[in-house]
Amino acid sequence: MSDDYQRIEVITGTARRRRWTTEQKLRIIEESYDSGASVSEVARRNSVAPTLLFRWRRLMAEGGTVAVGSDDDVIAASEVRRLEERVRELERLLGKKTMENEILREALDKARAKKQGLRLLSPRQDGSR
Repeated sequence: MSDDYQRIEVITGTARRRRWTTEQKLRIIEESYDSGASVSEVARRNSVAPTLLFRWRRLMAEGGTVAVGSDDDVIAASEVRRLEERVRELERLLGKKTMENEILREALDKARAKKQGLRLLSPRQDGSR
């Protein structure tokens, strides 16, 4: 047999995805930068999909070790501040609309009570009270 086949990894069990530790991810990312080999070659050597390695590299560039460890996108602080400001503005508008709704509901209740009172005081069609 040829020496081209280094090892075969058999994944057993019910898990559908392998879990990579932060250390493993960082080692593979570092290897993809240092080795001079293409990302696809490094991914193949480590049994990782090239797209996943590209994603890890992008996360590392955007957010460092924390992003790679959490396997999640990193959002810039300015974007977070902008979104928080938007939430505050929407909460302010919601509070304003809630107050308007309560005022209108009270006015409607008073108008109904006044209308009911006027009905009781008005003479009937047949002339009797």
